Amino acid sequence: MNIPIKTWRFHGGVHPADGKALSNTVPAQRAPLLERYTVAIQQNIGAPPKPVVAKGDTVKKGQLIAEPGGFVSAPVHAPTSGTVGDIVEVPGANGGAIPAIEIISDGKDEWGSGLDPIPNWKNTDREILKKRIADAGIVGMGGAAFPTHVKLSPPPEKVIDTLILNGAECEPYLTADHRLMLERTEAVLEGAAIAAKILRVDRVFLGIEENKPDAIAALNEKAGQYGVTVVPLHVRYPQGGEKQLIYALTGRSVATGGLPMDVGCVVQNVGSCAAICDAVVEGHPLIERYTTVTGTPVANPGTWILRLGTTVEQALTFAGGVKARAAKVIMGGPMMGFAQTSLGVTVTKNSSGILLLQWQETAEYTSNPCIRCGRCVRACPMKLLPGPVSVMVESENYDEAEKNYVMDCMECGVCTYVCPAKRPLVQHFRRAKAEINAKRRAAKAKQA
Repeated sequence: MNIPIKTWRFHGGVHPADGKALSNTVPAQRAPLLERYTVAIQQNIGAPPKPVVAKGDTVKKGQLIAEPGGFVSAPVHAPTSGTVGDIVEVPGANGGAIPAIEIISDGKDEWGSGLDPIPNWKNTDREILKKRIADAGIVGMGGAAFPTHVKLSPPPEKVIDTLILNGAECEPYLTADHRLMLERTEAVLEGAAIAAKILRVDRVFLGIEENKPDAIAALNEKAGQYGVTVVPLHVRYPQGGEKQLIYALTGRSVATGGLPMDVGCVVQNVGSCAAICDAVVEGHPLIERYTTVTGTPVANPGTWILRLGTTVEQALTFAGGVKARAAKVIMGGPMMGFAQTSLGVTVTKNSSGILLLQWQETAEYTSNPCIRCGRCVRACPMKLLPGPVSVMVESENYDEAEKNYVMDCMECGVCTYVCPAKRPLVQHFRRAKAEINAKRRAAKAKQA
């Protein structure tokens, strides 16, 4: 639907050079079948899945290889047919080694019998649809990897009246969602309609930054058929932050420590919506995703449809390799992504991008003292006090940092980006949050 609605401007934000021209006009390409995939076992926030296969087992494409470890968990499926090699450890995107299941391809790429298609989903019980989404292993594909079926199961006392599709893709360089909305328009919209049926809502907004006019036009052409209103938004990072997007589209503010459901909203990434459509209409679990492989050192930047378990090294090979020396390899975008120490890191359900940067495109952060300029305060979209809180963290005064809402930090990187003293503010806050969470776990264990 092309119905203008009022939008609100969230506090703070920045306008970094977006780098999207490297890949936003290049049609997504499907990666060729690999001889081996190394599939991380845990690809969701919450309880880790449990492997249900062993070395030497024969598997089919889409077959369950790890079952959920609880309600807040998501299963993992084989990206192709073949044989289970072993359960090994691979580098994780956030640092450290993580367990993974090797799948050695048999070259046939045969689907197994698993999930039956539900083409008549409009007349299907909501609980059946929700179970299908859970069985397909769908999670938030914008980065958080929160199990989608949990988001679609708000408590009875939380009345949901608005479903928001996050198509903002405000992170610089990343264009995977842009290409997905352009190339799989109806899958995105139909997945949204399925989610809306589950939630019993009629108001569905798709927020998309206005620097994607071709995707906006494609969506508007079909949106009315699915009850979706496409809302172009001003280009400003982090427009795609969950709380910022809710405010921009509804004017509702999520309180400190609150959740979107507290203000009647559920937010889903457009990639998750396309995966919902695949799971329900086609009977396909989540085994691949659109991923941007980009950066000035990359020979042929673009978006690739990569199967889970593809390594960064293999993805770069698909993109023609590297034509210039890279200073950093980042999983995700330059603002919220994580720099990597190994090209053996594998693509997971929330791998939106693989970014390479040259030396001149990076900045070195130091332990310079805060100069009290206030730029971080003006820029912080969460209205925090990044400068003073970072000083508290440097002094290991985590209790005081917690009192000053460090746990509300969304780690968007805006404060670090604008800091003239080049202080590693986001890293300080991640450290504080880790220390505070560890203290909470210890207190809970002591009480038990």
